[in-house]
Amino acid sequence: MNTINFCIMAAMVIYLLMMLAVGFIFSKNNGDSTDFYLGGRKMGPLVTAMSAEASDMSSWLLMGLPGLAYLAGICEPFWTALGLGVGTYLNWLFVARRLRRYSSNIEAFTVPQFFAKRFHDKKNGLSAIAALVIIIFFVPYTASGFAACGKLFNSLFGVDYTVAMIISAAIIVLYTITGGFKAVSTTDFIQSIVMTIALITVLCYGISVAGGWSAVVANAKALPGHISLSNYYDAATGSAASYGGIIAIISTLAWGLGYFGMPHILLRFMAIEDENKLVLSRRVASVWVFIAMGAAIVIGMVGLGVTNAGALEYLDNSGAAETIMIRMAGLIAENGVFAALLGGVILAGVLAATMSTADSQMLAAASSVSENIIVEFMGKKLDDKKKLAIARIAIVAIAILGVVFAMDPNSSVFRIVSFAWAGFGGAFGALVLFSLFWKRTTIQGAYAGMISGGIMVFVWKFGIKPLGGAFAIYELLPAFIVSAIFIVVVSLLTKEPDQSIIDEFEAAK
Repeated sequence: MNTINFCIMAAMVIYLLMMLAVGFIFSKNNGDSTDFYLGGRKMGPLVTAMSAEASDMSSWLLMGLPGLAYLAGICEPFWTALGLGVGTYLNWLFVARRLRRYSSNIEAFTVPQFFAKRFHDKKNGLSAIAALVIIIFFVPYTASGFAACGKLFNSLFGVDYTVAMIISAAIIVLYTITGGFKAVSTTDFIQSIVMTIALITVLCYGISVAGGWSAVVANAKALPGHISLSNYYDAATGSAASYGGIIAIISTLAWGLGYFGMPHILLRFMAIEDENKLVLSRRVASVWVFIAMGAAIVIGMVGLGVTNAGALEYLDNSGAAETIMIRMAGLIAENGVFAALLGGVILAGVLAATMSTADSQMLAAASSVSENIIVEFMGKKLDDKKKLAIARIAIVAIAILGVVFAMDPNSSVFRIVSFAWAGFGGAFGALVLFSLFWKRTTIQGAYAGMISGGIMVFVWKFGIKPLGGAFAIYELLPAFIVSAIFIVVVSLLTKEPDQSIIDEFEAAK
């Protein structure tokens, strides 16, 4: 191993050891399952804000988004980022405070449990179905993170993709099962800082290597459709192709609807110590997410400029294009020992983006298995030690499934995440909003909305979307609409909620 690679590896190993240390430190503070899953509702506003956004962005931010902008231009990334930015702000504005208050009032500390207690579901069927949805869609989501880790070490050091992926998964699992929610949130906060450093450094260096900002823009303009908001660059034909008009744009903006149903983000709202501090959290989170996504898209353009300057070879497929950030970090590392250490920090940022999402997802899925399925639905009486043991076993099992799903090194991180995102937005998005803001929502309507939305994601993705044309829209949008329609119609056709449910609803306002 040469000096450069040694410095890069050293920086990354130190970073990973820090994450493990955080897990072990917080493992002493998990007195019961509430501490493990929700940090005892004692999280501060900055940790709440940045851990929410770090767990949200994942490897999609530093790999998927730049890769898409590099290969096809800014059209799809721009509309996706705009939808996500607006969705982030609205989620913090409308959902955060009321969900924190409502979940605390009814003593719910997981999202499925919130649904069950909100509608007084004594059989806990609603909680069990929600838990199954979480497990089904978090497995591919977690897999996308493991795939990103495998690509990182493979493209940089030539380490076997599968070996790198499994080792990365093991580290994430280790600090998650030891430290629980506090460890996950604290590491996510640290990782958001590292991600920010990575974005800024690569952006500045890339512009310099490409010959300045004017050269970056000129290179992008030379590819038809690359900097258009209505067309994209088709690398296969070397020409511009229509993105699909207003329907396609609306469908891409619909990414923002997914926020209302993301369990790992909703948990952050439920965990903050003081609901009045959510205003600060909202401002910090919203500003950071717009800047981070904007920088990621520009890095895709800059990476193209670096390629045209001859510093990198052309990356001609989505799997390769998603390594553009990694390759640019490798270029930085060639400029001496300090630069190599900085390159290691940047690559740690890519790891951070992956780890900050995977840990949150596994924790949410684990709580679904132990609390919502085994304890609530199956009626098993377990003490906190047994609950935590089952949760930790579930984390390991989900990680193993994620590794199996991520075996293909050519899989697109962006596409995997988009499907999982649609799953949560379709099944939970509309239901969360109606649960918080429409007191006439009934338990039957909740069942109908969750099931219809979740099923529609699959139906649209694999049955209707392949028809093309107007049907080729992002599956989240029709799933969200169908879920909302079912909630309203079924709720109006069934008996009004009991007065006790109405009283709880009014108390949360």
